[in-house]
Amino acid sequence: MKTNTTNIINTLWNDEAGFIVSAELVLVATIGVISLVVGLSEVAFNVNQELEDVGSAFGSINQTYMYKGVAGAKGKASGSTFWDFRDDCDGECDLTCSVAPQGEDRGY
Repeated sequence: MKTNTTNIINTLWNDEAGFIVSAELVLVATIGVISLVVGLSEVAFNVNQELEDVGSAFGSINQTYMYKGVAGAKGKASGSTFWDFRDDCDGECDLTCSVAPQGEDRGY
């Protein structure tokens, strides 16, 4: 009985069918992580661009309104006016980095 069990254990120990070499696994995992970082960076950039487009669309809405007054024999109502002027950040491409990214200040 012992030789049969030993033979099964040795057979399983020496069987390399379906075995992935760890160096290949590390290489594939590294390439996958680098791809994810680059892909998520592009996603973040494009989300920021789309949000800036939405903000620019809101900023370009013309809020000017006017209604004329009316006057008759028994009364009158004055008109009203509002003028919308261009805000400082109403244009596209307003999000820019004014200072280069800095490292952490460790204080020593």
